[in-house]
Amino acid sequence: MWKWEAEGQPKAVVAIVHSAYEHHRWYAWLIEKLRSAGFHVVMGDLPGHGEQTLSYHDEDFFKYENYVKQIIEIGLSENLPVFVIGNGLGATVLMNVLQKKKLECAGAIFVSPWMQLKLQPGKLSNALTSISALTSSVKLHHDITVQLMSRNYEVYEELKGDILHNTTVTVKWYKDLQQLLKRLKNPEIKFPNLPVLMMTGERDQITDIQVSKNWLIQQPLSHFQYKEWSDCQHSLYFEMEREEVYLYTKDFMNNVLRSLGYII
Repeated sequence: MWKWEAEGQPKAVVAIVHSAYEHHRWYAWLIEKLRSAGFHVVMGDLPGHGEQTLSYHDEDFFKYENYVKQIIEIGLSENLPVFVIGNGLGATVLMNVLQKKKLECAGAIFVSPWMQLKLQPGKLSNALTSISALTSSVKLHHDITVQLMSRNYEVYEELKGDILHNTTVTVKWYKDLQQLLKRLKNPEIKFPNLPVLMMTGERDQITDIQVSKNWLIQQPLSHFQYKEWSDCQHSLYFEMEREEVYLYTKDFMNNVLRSLGYII
């Protein structure tokens, strides 16, 4: 994990959790924007991602959860308010960790969470997941391309040819993902009452944004915002409108800090 220190006096810490098949270097633009606005940033790579990437993903999801818990605890060690930002699968793992653990976060930003996938890994994935455990090592290709994440040509140029962008998973990994989503959508399990911003893209072809919106509305939250970005695809911090998305994120965090008594 790495920490990037704020320019000048820090007002809070932001812990970022990337989505499946990504790594922290994809977030250099966002990290620099946050630093320049007075936020320390803590981020690393999910287990099995970045330099740890193999030819396929077969990581246990409890490793993802332990990683997220650790990155939040590193943020809390700064003795500043801590915000968490999760993108895609990173948002989903964050939701699960915050439901299970009592971690004193100032607020959470969930971007295009994987609550229900439109784009499944492999044409036979639904059939394979119902077969016995003997099929757990079967490989599936989850065809999430940069073009499905964003329509920003600058991002295409920046990320094309990234050998660490590997979207092959095992049936076991996919089964674990389905178990995570099932638990998260259990109506008897409620999210803690902390400020939440959820943002989705109107043209998201990877996830069902209505399922995510419904989940948010059903939570017992006293402070939440939902923003659906017109014409945008899945990865909002990579989109052509990313400057506006960033400003919306920053305004949310500043408003939370004001409500906590900080002078911004």
